[in-house]
Amino acid sequence: MKKLIIYILGSATLFSTMEVALKVAVSQMDAFQLTLIRFTIGGLFLFPFALIEIRKNQTIITKKDMLHMLAMGIVCICISMVFFQMGVEKSKASTAAVIFCINPMFTMLFAHFITDEKLNRIKVIVLGFGLLGILFMINPFNMEQGNTPLGVIYTIISAATFGLYSAMGKTSIHRLRGITQTSISFILGSVVLFPLLLILQRPVIKGITIDNIGMILFIGVMITGIGYLFYFLAMGISDAATASIIFFVKPAIAPIFAVILINEAIQLNGLIGIILILIGSYINLREQKHKQKQNQTDERADCKN
Repeated sequence: MKKLIIYILGSATLFSTMEVALKVAVSQMDAFQLTLIRFTIGGLFLFPFALIEIRKNQTIITKKDMLHMLAMGIVCICISMVFFQMGVEKSKASTAAVIFCINPMFTMLFAHFITDEKLNRIKVIVLGFGLLGILFMINPFNMEQGNTPLGVIYTIISAATFGLYSAMGKTSIHRLRGITQTSISFILGSVVLFPLLLILQRPVIKGITIDNIGMILFIGVMITGIGYLFYFLAMGISDAATASIIFFVKPAIAPIFAVILINEAIQLNGLIGIILILIGSYINLREQKHKQKQNQTDERADCKN
């Protein structure tokens, strides 16, 4: 139990510092470049743990699996995370953090079409709370200083495509396992992003200095590497529903870091948006728990028969 609490709190805290760290780093580096460096470091950091997971579970990775993880990497790294980085650059860190936290709601939407997890009334309500929370958070009729329409659009695209990435992962995670799938998809996505930077004439090494190397390593190793490692370790000793508490906690913690570390201000509409998204996240978490208990009951019934 103590390990579970440490993993959940550690991952939630690291993920909650992400937008603030990226906001600081992107002022000195290119958004595409930072995304490449971040996920190359994070993917390579997770890879030894992936090898342990592969040996432990005797996982056989086929050519089809590699193509599947390549597609996941392209969706996550080359699309979602590039848009996320640009969203952080063009909006407040607290706004980007809270909007991105609705990605599990997009996962439900995409999962309806590519898995057997279909939308129901409760999931539609969750989506409604998420969208309403975004409206309050961005306040489109009187947008707060620091937020821009483009930044909000970029972050919503990022949340939606990360939801697609997660839904794609649901089709294979039970066989390939979380750390393996995440590490390899991060590395493959970074491999695809690298030539894109060269084609677009974006910097790869330029801009990395003694002054910002510590921040880059914190983002790559701590947030992207250890943050995801803790998440999957929490899932390993509990379940996916319990581990997802991390994403339930983040909308509450991330704005606090933004206020303390970079002096952002959160107005009333922002607080209402955070509360609405927290309510939606709670309903989603409760639905996952209920479904898991139902599946366990059904499995026990099948065993008795």
